[in-house]
Amino acid sequence: MQRLTITRRLEFDAGHRIPNHGGQCRHLHGHRYALELTVLGPVHASRGQSDDGMVIDFGDIKQLALKNLVEPWDHAFLVAKQDTVLVKFLESLPSHKTVILEDVPTVENLVKFAFDILAPIFTAETKGQLVLKTVRLYETPNCWADYHAQGA
Repeated sequence: MQRLTITRRLEFDAGHRIPNHGGQCRHLHGHRYALELTVLGPVHASRGQSDDGMVIDFGDIKQLALKNLVEPWDHAFLVAKQDTVLVKFLESLPSHKTVILEDVPTVENLVKFAFDILAPIFTAETKGQLVLKTVRLYETPNCWADYHAQGA
């Protein structure tokens, strides 16, 4: 059976800060993040079916990513739980969309968090047929991080 990869890109806006950074990133700021999800799987040979010739419909990738990662993070402030001053401030804002993370929201950590959230969902939703192989997260058009599945 033929296996190949396909990639879907989504974008979202979020704020963050790197509290101990020696430069500008220690200040509150935001980014237009771009998320690329690469999945590995077999090409369906299901003549007459909607998914014939596809690994998975790009719309299905989009829906899984939107529900489980993009919508929770979009227009949210991503903050490390250790950044207690900022966490307390954000909690004081009525109905503020805040995502409290286990570690500082660098692009390196965010891409790993994204992978850890989405990989088991893709596996479960496709009954093990697909593997989330790589997540790429752009913080700016010129700066990004990649996280690869074990053995990828």
